Amino acid sequence: MQLQESGEMYLETILVLTQRGIPFRSIDICEEMGYSKPSVSRAMGILRQGEFITVDAGGYIALTETGREIAEKIYERHRVLSAFLMKLGVDKETAAADACRMEHVISDRSFAALRAYLHEKDLDSPPK
Repeated sequence: MQLQESGEMYLETILVLTQRGIPFRSIDICEEMGYSKPSVSRAMGILRQGEFITVDAGGYIALTETGREIAEKIYERHRVLSAFLMKLGVDKETAAADACRMEHVISDRSFAALRAYLHEKDLDSPPK
C-alpha cells in the first residue's frame, strides 16, 4: 500500500508522540495535529488497514515495524531539511513549515546527496 503525504504526516506525528514515552490515543493525535476527530479516526482506520499501526483494546496506538520505518524516514528528512534551511538563515518556524512540505516530495537520491553534503560540510545539525 502506497501512502499519501497525509498518511506520512500522521505516521511522523505518531513517532513524535511515541518518543515522548507516554501512551496515546487518537484524541492525542487530534490535539497534536489540530485535526478533527472524524478526520483522525478515518486516517487511523486506513493506517491500521495498511498495517502501519496497531490499536489495542484500550485504543492506544503503536507503530508497526513498517510504520516505524516510514515515520523515521520522514522525520529524518524533516530534521535535516529544517537544519539546512536554518543554516541558510531561514527562521525556525518558516524552516520547519517548508521542511514539512519538502520532506514528502524530495527523492531518496536527492535527499541522500543533500544529507551527504551537509555531513561533509559539518552542517547536519541545527544552529545553536
